[in-house]
Amino acid sequence: MPAYGDRYAVTCFDSLDYCASRNNFKAVAQSATFHFVKGDICAPKDVGSVLRSYHIDSIIHFAARSHVDTSLNDPLSFTRTNVIGTQVLLGIARKLGSSKRFIHVSTDEVYGENDTQRPLAFTKEQSLHPTSPYSASKAAAEMIVQAYRKSSRMPAIIVRCNTVFGPHQFPESRSPPTLLLASDPLIKARFRAYPALHHSLEPKEKNADPWRWSHISAFLWAGDAVEALDVIFHRGPDGETHNISSNDHLQVGEVAEKIFRCFHPDGTHELDDWIEYVLDRPFNDSMYWTDDSKLRAFGWKQRTNFDEVLQVTVDWYCRESEGFWPNCDGSASTVALDGDIVIAEGDRIRAV
Repeated sequence: MPAYGDRYAVTCFDSLDYCASRNNFKAVAQSATFHFVKGDICAPKDVGSVLRSYHIDSIIHFAARSHVDTSLNDPLSFTRTNVIGTQVLLGIARKLGSSKRFIHVSTDEVYGENDTQRPLAFTKEQSLHPTSPYSASKAAAEMIVQAYRKSSRMPAIIVRCNTVFGPHQFPESRSPPTLLLASDPLIKARFRAYPALHHSLEPKEKNADPWRWSHISAFLWAGDAVEALDVIFHRGPDGETHNISSNDHLQVGEVAEKIFRCFHPDGTHELDDWIEYVLDRPFNDSMYWTDDSKLRAFGWKQRTNFDEVLQVTVDWYCRESEGFWPNCDGSASTVALDGDIVIAEGDRIRAV
């Protein structure tokens, strides 16, 4: 927002679910051009109210449930938010004329996994083969967006991002900022409060079904992702689909070791002493790789070095994460992560 000055008025519409925090927009909360509205994207009344009240004419649709493990345990909630929520937003936006520009933020997971034996980067023309309830719900949402592009001539753009990481991310994802909780004695005790984070490396037990060390994802710094969205918003033609890709393709084991070395750069500690090995989920995509040459032709490029921004992320979590995700309404809420029950209560998240 600081880069835009008073060129735009920005309204953030969010349900403040268990993984949300008002601290995410604390830096701009007092700005005259920023407004926050709490509401449910699946509720037409809520959506219509915010679009009317703030005279919205352009929408960047981030709202989604996105944790794959949770989608395996509670798939219907992902269908509700990601599919029905998208349908409601598109329908109300079309009715009210709030869609001079509609950007739907999707995921590279809609493609399914790349062939590791003959790896080729997926382009936007690749057919979709989602492999989890999460990615299936995002693919379904894309179909609805495409239908509105055709039937209603809605000026919509679809964006498929690699794994985005950085500060402020709720610690349930497997991207780098969450794994760091296992890597330092000062915060290791809190690791048990986030059971979903344990899915990291190959199990030591011989009879275990391993998450192979070689699973590969492309990790995209949040700042680079924002710059890409800025380019798409201002220069991207309506009706297009864009991949936002990273050059940093890393195995899970490499990421865990890089995080570990942020804390112990002198090599005096062994990685295996700090990692808890567990079973993988029943199926896991082995590789994600996408082609974003079309986006780069508009002038965007990845600016960051993975190791440098990983250190920035680690430093933020050590410095700021304590109490960053309080329960938004002040009352305890119960969340299931990987079959374990987690209570969000006050300024703490604890396992039971």
